[in-house]
Amino acid sequence: MSPALSYSIQTHERLPQMVGLLQRVTSAKVTIDGETVGEIERGLLVLVGIERADNEARGARLVDRLLGYRVFPDEAGKMNRSVQDIDGGMLLVPNFTLVADTAKGTRASFTPAAAPDVGQRLFAHVVARAQERHRAVHSGIFGADMQVMLVNDGPVTFWLRVS
Repeated sequence: MSPALSYSIQTHERLPQMVGLLQRVTSAKVTIDGETVGEIERGLLVLVGIERADNEARGARLVDRLLGYRVFPDEAGKMNRSVQDIDGGMLLVPNFTLVADTAKGTRASFTPAAAPDVGQRLFAHVVARAQERHRAVHSGIFGADMQVMLVNDGPVTFWLRVS
């Protein structure tokens, strides 16, 4: 069985995985109280969700996948180029609601989300790892009330999970 499967056959429970919701954009920015804290032109806006069982190794794998994920068109119009290939920007935004349990009821449970101190530490690790490997990386601020604006190109949106 593939380790990429996100469900356990024995228990039918979702296995914990770090989430990156990536969107190919022509521009994106994050503001807090009207002040821009992160902004990119062509590239990837990535909402990052961190679960209780996540760790630095998962964060590193997420960054590796994001930087290499081929979502930009080549000369033939096929999605064969990564954000690194096009020298595009990457805007990382922490978003604990991505890992919410929405299986039942009319209100999400945030039990799967990492504790705030752990989430903040791991998000900082993801940002630092991305900045080490790519020149144009910006981020939102963990725990802040942010406004995210973007122009989705395509639209192209992918849900990446790493375990």
